[in-house]
Amino acid sequence: MTHVLNPRRFGLALLVGLTLAACGQNPPQTSTPEPGKRLDAPSSPKLEEPAPIAVPPVARAPISAPMPAPAMARSSVAPTLSMVMPTAMPIPVAQPSTARYAAFEDRPWQRVAEAPVSTFSASVDTGSYANVRRFLNRGALPPRDAVRVEELVNYFGYDYAAPAANAATPFAVDARLVASPWQPERGLLRIAIKGQDLAKQSLPPANLIFLVDVSGSMGPQDRLPLVRSALHLLTNQLRAQDRVGIVSYASGTRVVLEATPGDRKDAIHAAIDTLQAGGGTYGEAGIRLAYTQARAGFINGGINRVLLATDGDLNIGVTNADELKTLVEGERKHGVGLTTLGVGDSNFNEALMKKLADVGDGSYHYLDTLQEAHKVLVNEMTSTLAVIAQDLKLQIEFNPSLVGEYRLLGYELNNLTREQFNDDKVDAGDIGAGHTVTALYEIIPTGAKGTVDPLRYKPTKPPLRAEPHANELAWLKLRYKPPGQADSKLVELPITRASAWPALDKADADLRFAVAVAAWGQWLRGSTQIGDYGPAQIAALAHDARGADRYGHRAEFERLVELSAGLKR
Repeated sequence: MTHVLNPRRFGLALLVGLTLAACGQNPPQTSTPEPGKRLDAPSSPKLEEPAPIAVPPVARAPISAPMPAPAMARSSVAPTLSMVMPTAMPIPVAQPSTARYAAFEDRPWQRVAEAPVSTFSASVDTGSYANVRRFLNRGALPPRDAVRVEELVNYFGYDYAAPAANAATPFAVDARLVASPWQPERGLLRIAIKGQDLAKQSLPPANLIFLVDVSGSMGPQDRLPLVRSALHLLTNQLRAQDRVGIVSYASGTRVVLEATPGDRKDAIHAAIDTLQAGGGTYGEAGIRLAYTQARAGFINGGINRVLLATDGDLNIGVTNADELKTLVEGERKHGVGLTTLGVGDSNFNEALMKKLADVGDGSYHYLDTLQEAHKVLVNEMTSTLAVIAQDLKLQIEFNPSLVGEYRLLGYELNNLTREQFNDDKVDAGDIGAGHTVTALYEIIPTGAKGTVDPLRYKPTKPPLRAEPHANELAWLKLRYKPPGQADSKLVELPITRASAWPALDKADADLRFAVAVAAWGQWLRGSTQIGDYGPAQIAALAHDARGADRYGHRAEFERLVELSAGLKR
């Protein structure tokens, strides 16, 4: 977890209204406006017409370091916020979800004798966890495809060792092996990555474009009002050297605010408050305009990024996912990244938002509450905005003398071929400053009862066992690109075996907690791989591994696990 300044108590009382409404439609309780009209002001001009808000030439002193804690969010939401996670509200009647998720199957077991190499892209997306939480808080288990184990695990910060200040690599890597709690004769191998941390004061200057969906379906409180509050929070973190522009889209597009210095907060807050919902969803044009604005204000050596906030699919202009992906890929080559922030539920195309963030050298997050917005845009601002390693790929080769079978928990949508590991043209995940990335493998030792039948036709001679590698469980390789560079760098290290796998209760709290989260993700997906290991055991394991829990996220996890146990599949 990136260490940041403790925020002062600031305004909140966001009552999330879960409303089903397709993009381009208004909430059921309102009449349908003419295209381009605002819901709260039918007589107002079309969204395309207003001129950008001009910033008055008012001289202001630059923000001194350290930067101030966030002031009260200036939207029409309310008065107080506790940094401790809120207590459970009465569970409402669950409504069927119309959101779209990328379908995938759990990774199968692999025999090392036949497939010794596992390759995948790193990921720092966390949207799945917040979305799962939203489902549970409204009284329903999430759809199977909404649960991505790696995003649940990586939602939490872990106290992994950081790289030395003068290290050649901008991240540190560690591997640990423990016994599995659901199958003690099997092992769990944790690969932990910790990115180099940066203080907010030392971040490069930022050129940010807030791209906001203001279509009719963004009217409910859990959508545009939440987005406005979230952008107010981020605005309060900006410095004099930062620049912010705002672009909105509905039936058309609009430059709401030209590039504005970060210390002119009154002008930025005022522009955010003008955002109102009404019209269709011309997302493609909005994306193009946002990138145009970002390129116009490009800062060499700085952070150049578009933050897209939306509740759903696109219904005007180019709506094909592959064409939009190509558009974002092309803009990425100009050095402008894309981060996506999802809100709402009805018609939400999560698969597209995740894909655009992945190809846009960014991350995907889901905002279900203002607390989540604070986590992503304030507590983890440096991780969300500043990239320290691009296109990070992992490849692990298991030693068949010691490992009979393995399976990677999660990362199904991040699969790469063995050849793609060395291909620098293949896109992969980016790591932000201070980010932690966790990957867990379940392994079965050679000679133990496995899950996959061996081949009938085997080599006439067993593979040679090279003595120098006899104590190696596996060989780990990582490839990454320094930001802005085209050629990757290679990091390699052995994973050595211990004489015996230590019991899980002997492991550090971070490892135990990550195992609890991974187990819950598998349980939510209905996996048979964890046997009878269920919410009661998971909650107990998480409780024992809670640790300091500065923001209450781990305590909230326990509550969600207990809540999920009582819901019908």
